[in-house]
Amino acid sequence: MVKDLPQCTLPLFRTLSDIPLKLVYTPLDIKNFDYLRDLGLPGEYPFTRGIRHTMYRGRFWTMRQFSGFGTAEDTNKRFKFLLSHGETGLSVAFDYPTLLGRDSDDPMAKGEVGVCGVAISSLRDMEILFDGIPLDEVSTSMTINGPAAVIWAFYLLTGEKQGVPFYKLRGTIQNDILKEYIAQKSYIFPPEPSLRIIVDIMEFASKEVPKWNTISISGYHIREAGSTAVQELAFTLMDGFTYVEEGIKRGLNVDTFAPRLSFFFNAHLDFFEEIAKFRAARRIWAREMKNRYGAKKKESLLLRFHTQTAGCSLTAQQPENNIIRTAYEALAAVLGGTQSLHTNSMDEAWALPTEKAVLIALRTQQILAYEIGVANVIDPLGGSYFVEYLTNKLEEEAYRYFEKIEKMGGMVAAIKAGYPQREIAEAAYRYQKELEEKKRIIVGVNEFVLENEKIEIPLLRIDPEVERRQVERLEKLRKERDNIICERKLKELKMAAKSNENIMYPILECARVYCTLGEIIGALKEVFGEYKEEAFF
Repeated sequence: MVKDLPQCTLPLFRTLSDIPLKLVYTPLDIKNFDYLRDLGLPGEYPFTRGIRHTMYRGRFWTMRQFSGFGTAEDTNKRFKFLLSHGETGLSVAFDYPTLLGRDSDDPMAKGEVGVCGVAISSLRDMEILFDGIPLDEVSTSMTINGPAAVIWAFYLLTGEKQGVPFYKLRGTIQNDILKEYIAQKSYIFPPEPSLRIIVDIMEFASKEVPKWNTISISGYHIREAGSTAVQELAFTLMDGFTYVEEGIKRGLNVDTFAPRLSFFFNAHLDFFEEIAKFRAARRIWAREMKNRYGAKKKESLLLRFHTQTAGCSLTAQQPENNIIRTAYEALAAVLGGTQSLHTNSMDEAWALPTEKAVLIALRTQQILAYEIGVANVIDPLGGSYFVEYLTNKLEEEAYRYFEKIEKMGGMVAAIKAGYPQREIAEAAYRYQKELEEKKRIIVGVNEFVLENEKIEIPLLRIDPEVERRQVERLEKLRKERDNIICERKLKELKMAAKSNENIMYPILECARVYCTLGEIIGALKEVFGEYKEEAFF
């Protein structure tokens, strides 16, 4: 029996951001288009077509799979596996206790140690995590926010122990606390001291670790929370503007820290809208950095970004289909000019990826880079009536959000009022309704479903022994270190936190004598307090 095909009767011809779509686009849709003003050449202002003159002809994007589970030893093995198969950069996924600045033996950590990422409670764990991996040869991205300063200190000292001075280390800490209040919710301190720590990090890095990206301003988690592409673009860039303004308020020259700000975007399913989003983001950032903040260096104008394919687009049903979804999302990221890419694994709707699943995900990037010719020409969709229209439209919609947020008093005020949170929740609700009413089709979920489907892919299970081994290591650390020195260093940190001193220096001193993550964060909580979100819904 022939089944009626749902795509013939879909009532929605709108992007995922709810932008209506015409049947065909012509020059009339971009009638005010000015090539030099709106596009320019790759590597030239306003950088719509890419931030480098040669883009992927000079160098492919960094292939950086987000990895972490169990103990530092477990993740060290996964890092080495991926590097041996062609990965070109590392990206660390931390477990939830670490993301919240708690040690693995904290009562609140019970049952969560090593489950959604690697457990890192001290410099000793970090030394094990990178054992045998030369930190002067790889760049490392660390997805950490609330306790970013402490985890970064562990990493810097690990490099130092390998004989690599701070100024040679390359990598990124996410360190984007504003999106935590908006989306992921792994905040620790209230917004004001959190922003102070971030500016301390920017100031410290500009002097001591000049090759380090101090913030990866993240739209990824905003999108995973249910936002549209327009909201992801607008809220992420507003967060970025806020960090720039905080640095300027400190008295820093914008050109001393802006070149080390990077971005992190999601690549979702709406192929052309995603490409347009990346192009619009570059153009808006360059324009605002130049005109609003007076940046002079070219590097301050460049929006460099990492992309991860959309985890929330993966389905538990027919999980092999996720390989195909991820490939299309990765293609959008490459056509959009990303500098770094993570491709999700097919099993991630169920668990952290197995070696086989993550290898397929990495191979997806390698096929894009080496086999299909997509990286040979820069911005090959540039000049398309449709893509240029969408780029302009996303930019226009993002500015509408900028105006609303500025009227509220800026991003921190908007977050405290729950504005971006409510906008995202409403967008997520609309999308879910469209799925339930079959106005949008997800293969294997609301159409083309397999009755009595059996999931036959292997899944990675975290051994409960991980927590016991991790807690034992912490107990041993506390017995072996000089606890009197640790107490003194923690007191000095609290005094620095109460003053205007840059707290990166005392945090490094605490980490150096093996104070734990939970102890350092605990000392700062005594000074800064903890953030409690109000109910907005």
